[in-house]
Formats: sequence, structure tokens, C-alpha cells
Amino acid sequence: MQILFLVLSGLLILLSLLPFIRCQHWIFRVAEFVKLQLLVFQVPVLAWGFYLLAGSPWIWAIQIVQALLIAYHVFILVRYTKFWRKDKYEKGKDASDSIKIISCNVLQFNKEHVRFIDLIRKEQPKIFLTMESDAVWEKALRVLESDYPNVVKVTLDNTYGMHFYTKLKVNKSQIHYFVADDIPSIEVELETEDGHRFVFFAVHPPPPSPTEEENSKERDGDLLSVAKKVRDYKMPVVVTGDFNNVAWARSSVLFKKTSKLIDARIGRGILSTFHANYWFFRVPLDLLFHSPNVFIDKLFIYPSVGSDHFPMGCTFFIDRYSDEQAEDIEHLEQGEMSEVNELIIEGRAEESDNRK
Repeated sequence: MQILFLVLSGLLILLSLLPFIRCQHWIFRVAEFVKLQLLVFQVPVLAWGFYLLAGSPWIWAIQIVQALLIAYHVFILVRYTKFWRKDKYEKGKDASDSIKIISCNVLQFNKEHVRFIDLIRKEQPKIFLTMESDAVWEKALRVLESDYPNVVKVTLDNTYGMHFYTKLKVNKSQIHYFVADDIPSIEVELETEDGHRFVFFAVHPPPPSPTEEENSKERDGDLLSVAKKVRDYKMPVVVTGDFNNVAWARSSVLFKKTSKLIDARIGRGILSTFHANYWFFRVPLDLLFHSPNVFIDKLFIYPSVGSDHFPMGCTFFIDRYSDEQAEDIEHLEQGEMSEVNELIIEGRAEESDNRK
């Protein structure tokens, strides 16, 4: 019994400590994703340890370390609950009308196209974004183009295709390839019916995992390239997509600080989007960050459309004259910009063996 306790405790402590190591190999980075799952296991294992305290002085040390890690996980995760939520911001008289976005990694090999199409027809967002959309998905989505005449298409069959559709006016658009010529990001300058302009950035970098990329170099380099690009934009900015990262990861925190954007999940819930088929292993990989003059009304997850990701929805308005959220911006500390630049250089230098 004591041996089983020691093995379980050691494994939980190891997985909790791995993300503190600044190594981009997937073993260290994937451990960041399961912070909530670790907490769920750690609490009963800690309670179990109190029945074994008389058995060995080593158990005291393990219990102390486990308790400290539980406290750390709670400290990180509590900000993604409604306990952290501020009072709802009042809409100013010069604010825009509400704008709805739906973003979904549709899964390239998902043939249930009609489920996603039905969701768009029912919800009628002003903008929707698909990731992993190939030529088959592009053809299926053409039935929506009469309602969504403004489209940016990046049709790829490497699971990194991306399609952007909107009812709003498009002033200009650009496709970026920050770290590789087969990993696109879409940047679009939009204008609402009531004259509010903003920038929409769609991202989908590759994940570190045993089945995909060996490390997080491309992912981190891609995301931080976006962060540096939008950092000094004067217009309101929304960045969303499948980040293949969690908001509390070190690289996500650097993204938030570098871009001067706000994490929309703070105070609204963890809102896990992946994996749609395995409830216990769900993590929030589809993220949304916004500038302080973008105000989130609602952030929510839709039911499954046959993909391994749930679609994510958001409604927001723009109030360029409000500074109520300015204090929510987190700033880079000394030395962190050098770290950001180094991660971008490493991301651009990395050559993937997985997508060749």
C-alpha cells in the first residue's frame, strides 16, 4: 500500500514539476496541459497520505511537496473561474453593436460537414473561422458563401488549412507564414456596420506531441511572432484559433505580455475544447485574446460537430474610448523580450520532419 502511494505521489509530483523546466521537448510541454487533471488526482492522494504519516519520514516530505504543488495549481486555475470575475462593464454610447465569432478546428478528416454548417446557419455569427479545412471542407462550405461573401481561403491538406468567412466589410487581408511555408496565419482588418474598425488574427500553430512535432519551437515562434506584430497596433485586436497551447503555459503568458492583449478566459471558466471524445482529458486549446478596448459579453463552447475539438463562440463589442480594462494588461519583465526574440528565431530555424 505504501509503495503504491509513493509511486502515485512521485508521478504526480514529477508531472507537476516538468513544466518548470525550460525545455521545448514535448515531454515537458505536454505536462502543462493537464494541470486540472493533476489537481483532481493530487487532492485524494494527499488525503490518503495522512493515513500513512506514521509509516515513514519520507511521507512527510512528499506530503509537503504535494501540498505546495496543489496550492500552486489552485493559484493558477482559480483565475479561470467566476470567483475571479469582475463586475460586468457597462457599454458606452459610442460602443459598437455586438459581434459574434465562431472558431472551430473542424478536423480535416471529419466528414460530418453538415453539422458545422447547421451550427453556422443557426447561430448566424458575423465571423466564423475553420482550421484543418482542406479542399473537401472548402467545397462543403460554399453553401454559406451567399451569406458570408467576404472570404479568405488557405486550402491545405496538411491539417493546417484555414478558412475565414465574414459578413463584415473587409478593408484588407493578409496571409502570414511566420515560421514555415505550410503554417499560415490570417490577418484581416474589418469594419462593422456602425463604422468600428478592428483587426482579426487567426492562428493555428503545430502542437508538441509524440505524434506530431517533437518540440514546441514552431508553435512558440509562430505565436510570439503574432504577438510582436500586433503589439503596437492602434486599432482594437482579436486573436483567436487553435493555439495548441493552454493559457497558463509559459509561452502563452509571454504571448499575452508581448502582445499587450487580455486572456478572454479570465473569470469566465476553463472552457475546455479538446478532446471532444474523452471528457476527462479535455483541455482548453482554442484560446482568444483581445485588446483592452474589446469587451467580451460571452465566451462559450458549442456541442460537438464531429471534430475532436468543440467549436468556440464569443460575443463582444468595441469601445475605443473606454480604458476600464487597461489595468488588465500584463507587461514584460526584464529579460523577457530577449527570451521572446530567441524563441522566434528558434521557431523559424526549426525544420519539421512530421509534415514532409
